[in-house]
Amino acid sequence: MARLDKIKELIEKREQAKLGGGEKRIDAQHNKGKLTARERIELLLDDGSFEEYDMFITHRCTDFGLEKTKIYGDGVVTGHGTIDGRVVFVYAQDFTVFGGSLSEAYAQKICKVMDQAMKVGAPIIGINDSGGARIQEGVNSLAGYAEIFERNILASGVVPQISAIFGPCAGGAVYSPALTDFVMMTEHTSYMFVTGPKVVKTVTGEDITTEDLGGAHIHASKSGVSHFSVENEEEGLMLIRKLMSYLPQNNLEDPPATTCTDPIDRIDDILNTIVPENPNKPYDVKDVIYSIVDDSEFLEIHRDYANNIVVGFCKFNGMPVGLVANQPSFLAGVLDIDASKKAARFVRFCDAFNIPIVTLVDVPGFLPGSVQEYGGIITNGAKLMFAYGEATVPKITITLRKSYGGAHDVMSCKQLRGDLNYAWPNAEIAVMGAKGAVEVLEGRKLKTITDEDEKAKYIAEKEQDYVEKFANPYKAASYGYIDDVIEPRNTRFRIIRGLEVLSTKKLVNPPKKHSNIPL
Repeated sequence: MARLDKIKELIEKREQAKLGGGEKRIDAQHNKGKLTARERIELLLDDGSFEEYDMFITHRCTDFGLEKTKIYGDGVVTGHGTIDGRVVFVYAQDFTVFGGSLSEAYAQKICKVMDQAMKVGAPIIGINDSGGARIQEGVNSLAGYAEIFERNILASGVVPQISAIFGPCAGGAVYSPALTDFVMMTEHTSYMFVTGPKVVKTVTGEDITTEDLGGAHIHASKSGVSHFSVENEEEGLMLIRKLMSYLPQNNLEDPPATTCTDPIDRIDDILNTIVPENPNKPYDVKDVIYSIVDDSEFLEIHRDYANNIVVGFCKFNGMPVGLVANQPSFLAGVLDIDASKKAARFVRFCDAFNIPIVTLVDVPGFLPGSVQEYGGIITNGAKLMFAYGEATVPKITITLRKSYGGAHDVMSCKQLRGDLNYAWPNAEIAVMGAKGAVEVLEGRKLKTITDEDEKAKYIAEKEQDYVEKFANPYKAASYGYIDDVIEPRNTRFRIIRGLEVLSTKKLVNPPKKHSNIPL
């Protein structure tokens, strides 16, 4: 009988732990349009797969009367489960317990699952909903954050790390998500900032709302801190599951290939005419992407940030690929500071996790102006060049139209160890466009021509000469910088064939402690 009493006690304690801060606080959480920590984990993971750690941990603080209130779990739910049968480690902060504030014991729970994830080589998913450091614990709470940060740093490039911000995330708490690979936020129910509106008002005099300072839309479109902005938590959790379908378990594995029913030799005739004959006329590069990838499925990353470049995941014949493309329909596809950082971060992630990179090029150059120069376009442009040059995964580059100047070099050119560099027949690969080139090359001659009609005729002739020489891919192909000129409608087939032959690629960078990328 005593043994049955012990089992009953265990069951009761488990039920008590699952209630977190209690029914009232759970109701308050629901009234805000938010799920509880356990509800989030249940939606994220495969049914019945969650194995919880440290359900009965409590804090150890005896200051400020905190010893009078101890709640099982202490504000965070941790453990492991599966997504589509693949193991992941998770932690979900529980706002119903002390406002989700982080204590020493709470931090140790998170560190334990992060350590386990590193041991077995599995992704880490963190769901953030916390009021920040537990003030009553003082420096112990700060030390707990630092323990988590160190593990984020050591796990970087070893296992994928995903952060979902489903509530407040402020002060030092923001740096753990910032160290992870992907950050997601929910509209109207989440925010991130180092200092809140009240402190901002006191220190700078700026009057700003929580939403305008650190809401989901701001970080998805202005700062680039958030890779995804979702309407609600259910959408966000399903998006994490979708994202996981493109990622390997760790840096020693390949991404998960799936069976593809979309024919590899599918031809889309629209690609032969999708690029306008007028080189200054825009088109949407996403139309090209949807035409060439498996089943027109493309998971865009940073959709609302730096729209002049497009990055995201897709599949070619079932093989996950990272895709980077200049976007001519926004700022003519020019590279600027934000676009360079966005693409560089993405390329480095793909390279860290053995995901091949396909690059679609249509770039007129770097954005000129004092704002860009003062902001460090030189260093930031170098980040993208560094990322491509450092990458050892298979790299296939297709030049769709323009590829001018330094931007040509940056966008995965042959000299940055591009494995296969193709071009469409109308591609223009040169230092600059015809008009600018003639102004430079013929400037002295033009000063001697006084008749305007004669000058205009001379300029037109020289521009035509330049166009005939460089407004096609054959000059670059004659030097071997372009491996082949391909018919646009065959692009899908050529990419898939290329990925197949490159699947056994072996390339190792020189031994070093680590590189020093221009930050």
